Amino acid sequence: MSHEFPPLKNDLLLRAARGEQTERAPVWVMRQAGRYLPEFRAVRANHEFFEICRTPELATEITVQPIRRYAGLIDAAIIFSDILVIPQAMGMEVLMNPAPSFPDPLNTPADIAKLRSSVDVDKELGYVFAALTRTRHELAGAVPLIGFSGAPWTLFAYMVEGGGSKTLQKAKSWLFKYPEESKALILRIADVCVDYLVGQVKAGAQLLQIFDSWANELSPHDFAAFSLPSLQHIATSVRARIAAENLPSVPLTLFAKGANAHESLVACASSGYDVLGLDWCIDPSDARAVVQDRVALQGNLDPNVLYGGRDAIEREVKRMCRSFRGTAAPKAWIANLGHGITPGVDPEDLKWFFECVHKYSAKEYVF
Repeated sequence: MSHEFPPLKNDLLLRAARGEQTERAPVWVMRQAGRYLPEFRAVRANHEFFEICRTPELATEITVQPIRRYAGLIDAAIIFSDILVIPQAMGMEVLMNPAPSFPDPLNTPADIAKLRSSVDVDKELGYVFAALTRTRHELAGAVPLIGFSGAPWTLFAYMVEGGGSKTLQKAKSWLFKYPEESKALILRIADVCVDYLVGQVKAGAQLLQIFDSWANELSPHDFAAFSLPSLQHIATSVRARIAAENLPSVPLTLFAKGANAHESLVACASSGYDVLGLDWCIDPSDARAVVQDRVALQGNLDPNVLYGGRDAIEREVKRMCRSFRGTAAPKAWIANLGHGITPGVDPEDLKWFFECVHKYSAKEYVF
């Protein structure tokens, strides 16, 4: 399929990511192509989760469903995939039933030998690249397309735990018991992430986001020791490869959930990313005071506000907008939730969220 894409009609997201002032905040939500949508559930009823990920036509359809439903209200599409395709590419089996599980996790450093010694991302993850290219054409320039990867620490934790965990006891035990082996594996995962992210840009991604979903499980000291170096490595390496291969320059977003301590925010803001995603446990004005103008910010409404009814949604969106933009026009801010939308949300309540962001983030609105 051709990599000559239609011109972009809505560049609000890209301008905000570059730190520019915008007429209103661009808005999208994490996991916007997902289980809260009846049209997603209709596709999912007939197809296994990873089958959808591996079938470009299906991944494209699910990616564009929210863009179709919320036409004119949503400013980005994010490719339908999963962060755990990287462990799969490295040779691990991952099942989704319904939560992710690894039948054969890494129990000790000796198990690292079971991983592929090298990963050909075009061979192992070419289906994601095909979906990105197909989706760029399907979008016809309506909004930018976001590509993504899990962060190495988060992927490492899944590979060791064998699935989700409330304590990450196994994964964190590795850090303390086998610190050098852990760092080496995390950087090995990072190298696969780099190849994967560069491949996504080649395929048509216009912004890249790194999801460090379990950053909040690490102390600021351990985050700096075990996660941050790999995040910096990704940013530096992806930019270098993009330049060397004459690919389009794309903004990079880091979402390190829970990395709200002052020193962690400073470290993230200095790690080579253009945008820093915030969860709902930090006030946006406090975050801006810490990071100054080094990065754009993304976030940060508590996803559970979407269950609170229209009045609560409007009240909390208004408060969020005031905290991010103050009395000025929005600048360097992408409106989003503080984490992914959850399955029980009424799609009409999400529409109201989008409409409220449009209203209260607009530069003409006076608080």
